Amino acid sequence: MDILYILIGLVIGVILGFFLARFYMKKYLKKNPPINEQMIKAMMMQMGRTPSQKQVNQMMKAMSKYM
Repeated sequence: MDILYILIGLVIGVILGFFLARFYMKKYLKKNPPINEQMIKAMMMQMGRTPSQKQVNQMMKAMSKYM
C-alpha cells in the first residue's frame, strides 16, 4: 500500500512539474523571443540580400506561427 502512494505521488509530481516547466518556458520565450527583426535583417544581409520590410514581416509572421 505504501508503494502505491509513492508511485501515485511520483506520477502527480512528474505531471505537475511538466506543466509548470511548460508554463515557465512559454512565458520566458514570449518575454525574450529567440529571434527578432534585427537578427533577420542581419541574416539576410549576410546571405547577400537587402531585405525589404515586407520580407522581414513575412519571416517574423512565419516564425511566430511555430511558437
